[in-house]
Amino acid sequence: MEKTRVAIMGIIVENMDAVEELNELLHEYRRYVIGRMGVPYRQRQVSVMSVALDAPQDKTSALAGKIGALPGVSVKTLYSNVVSEGDGADAE
Repeated sequence: MEKTRVAIMGIIVENMDAVEELNELLHEYRRYVIGRMGVPYRQRQVSVMSVALDAPQDKTSALAGKIGALPGVSVKTLYSNVVSEGDGADAE
């Protein structure tokens, strides 16, 4: 079993053309997503999202890297001190 860590990603989307690819990435990592919330801020023409995860740290980092590589998308990750044995969700 791999150790997992609870984390939260803060995401700001300034390029709405990147939303579809962002959603595809979140779908790809869905087994680790605890929940997500997105708020469109129409006055500033951006969307603000938060994604809560329980994943191995390398998976969280990989997702953040892919999200951050999208044009017009910024991401920051905050890790908790909550570490536990994974449930094997990644094993196939």
